[in-house]
Amino acid sequence: MTTQQSTEEYLSQRITWIRGQKVMFDFVLAELYDVETKVLNQAVRRNIERFPKDFMFRLSYHEVRNSRSQIVTLKDGEPADAHGKNIKYLPYAFTEQGIAMLSSVLRSPRAIQVNIEIMRTFVHLRHLISSNEELAQQVSALEDKYDARFKAVFDAIRALMRPPEVPGRPIGFAPWKDD
Repeated sequence: MTTQQSTEEYLSQRITWIRGQKVMFDFVLAELYDVETKVLNQAVRRNIERFPKDFMFRLSYHEVRNSRSQIVTLKDGEPADAHGKNIKYLPYAFTEQGIAMLSSVLRSPRAIQVNIEIMRTFVHLRHLISSNEELAQQVSALEDKYDARFKAVFDAIRALMRPPEVPGRPIGFAPWKDD
């Protein structure tokens, strides 16, 4: 992680969506802070009053199964006793506010620096999401504006493609009729 952009890119790849929120898993944060996951979780448990449910929550087994591509410690087809291959504890997911709160629990210089970078990444992601929403609104407005104009063109083309209406009874001999 040498440049600001590569740091943000690295961190943004470790942020995932669970329950409609951007979160980072406890084992990812532990890796970033250079501590064991159990040490990070122990520090959180000692200060649990700082981590309400909107700051941190435990994943359900179903969520873990659905997040297998992001939780690389799980392997399909491995025996249950293969060390480190199967999940022993359901991981915690920390929201942006929970990660910010971790800085008050983990006070090492590395933890402080990592938290600063994570907060910058969350801000950057929030900016990208809002700019995409603005772009979607602009496209929608353009579609509404131009759909009305093109509707008239398509209606005119369809009218030209319709065969002309013949008033009354057709003129001429029809050999297939038995009149």
